[in-house]
Amino acid sequence: MPRKNTQSESKPRQDQPQPAAKAAPSKVRTRRILMATGVFVGAAGLWAWITLCLFFRQTSWQLLYHPSHKITETPANAGLAFNPVGFAATDTGAPQLRGWWIPAASGAPLSRYTVLYLHGRNGDLSDTVPALAAIHAAGVNLLAFDYRGYGQSEYARPTEAHWREDAQAALGYLTGMRHIASRAIVLDGAGLGANLALEVAAAHPELAGVVLDEPLASPLKAVFSDPRAQLVPARLLVRDRYRLKVPATKLRIPSLWLLAAQPSAHAPGPIAQAYAAATAPRKLVQLTAAPAQQDSTQALATWLNSLSR
Repeated sequence: MPRKNTQSESKPRQDQPQPAAKAAPSKVRTRRILMATGVFVGAAGLWAWITLCLFFRQTSWQLLYHPSHKITETPANAGLAFNPVGFAATDTGAPQLRGWWIPAASGAPLSRYTVLYLHGRNGDLSDTVPALAAIHAAGVNLLAFDYRGYGQSEYARPTEAHWREDAQAALGYLTGMRHIASRAIVLDGAGLGANLALEVAAAHPELAGVVLDEPLASPLKAVFSDPRAQLVPARLLVRDRYRLKVPATKLRIPSLWLLAAQPSAHAPGPIAQAYAAATAPRKLVQLTAAPAQQDSTQALATWLNSLSR
């Protein structure tokens, strides 16, 4: 038989699709490595930022509060008789807050008033002895205490919420344990304690009055101006504010404002705005005497006498 020509069958047809060329394995591996590296770097950066946020939230309080824990002076150093006190007991009976009860001198004309003193953000009760002596010289009873995290009080990280709770506990001690009528209690705060006193006074219209000794105009400036605060959402992470104007508008009791300088009426700052916002009876005294404690004693005594009229 004649042999068939199979040449045409063995050759591929020109119109048939040819298989695509495979990408070089090295290029595929390189692309995958670059993608994995990018994901890893992004995840590491995000985790580092989250860690920074958590670190800032846990440590930023140290920019605002500067407590100490050593009682180096007592009212006895100023010649005042006093009793150490403890209150706000835990479930085990241990007091969380410790302070001093300084009774008015026998026959003092203003002994019907009891002043609850709220100190500032620095130090502890040891640093308040001169101020306590000046207040006591007005002829009043006096309770001063350390917030949690200060002095000999129980340890806790200072916060605005904790300070409010501690001030509330001190009020409860005066009315519940010492049976002092709320209408005979005057709050007296110094520095950041003045900002706190304004907040507490706004929530207690039954008190006799509130003294604001040099409140801080911008207490959170040290926190929000810190370089780390520029890298994180600091205003979301820090809850403390210690505002002045808002509680001032809610104040329903007389207030005495003790300031080293007269607030400017032309460019009013936070303190001037808060003072103007208070609708309850208020009085502003510029402290000019040296030492200022003498000036504040006279201002306090005059103001307390006016409350009795």
